Amino acid sequence: MGKETDLIQRSLVVCKPDAVQRGLVGEIVHRFERVGLKIVGMKMVMPDEKQYEAHYNDIGELAKRAGEEIFRYNLDYMMTGPVIAMCLEGVEAVPLVRKIVGSTSPQEADMGTIRGDYAHMSFGYSNAKKKGVPNLVHASGSPAEAKKEVALWFSDDELYDYSDLNEKYTR
Repeated sequence: MGKETDLIQRSLVVCKPDAVQRGLVGEIVHRFERVGLKIVGMKMVMPDEKQYEAHYNDIGELAKRAGEEIFRYNLDYMMTGPVIAMCLEGVEAVPLVRKIVGSTSPQEADMGTIRGDYAHMSFGYSNAKKKGVPNLVHASGSPAEAKKEVALWFSDDELYDYSDLNEKYTR
């Protein structure tokens, strides 16, 4: 893969409005902590359209990948309430977080993943209803994307470097 230091990664996770409103944030955080990922930043925020535009279009290129209409559905959904943004750190954190979260499409997510256990809407249904898919969490798609997303959502002074007991076993 790469040098050992390249294998210690940070990933952005955003507990979306449906996760906050359904009271699932604690369960979601618990799953990440349980595997040894370290929370190095966390906050509740109510981003504006500009922040979501930077996140989903400038970095994630959602409109380019899925179309402007899908981007707008997602934007409207994301603006329905506050979110919890987290920066998680650990050994190959980006793919590990993606594995825990499950497929972006809740209908296709395996049981045992966050989306497989707590979400169920299909893309087809959400598109027919002209609304975003409530799939509980956003997780960075790659280490390069994670670096951009973490920088967008957190300032340097909101991220903490500390040791935790899990590192004894994971690093």
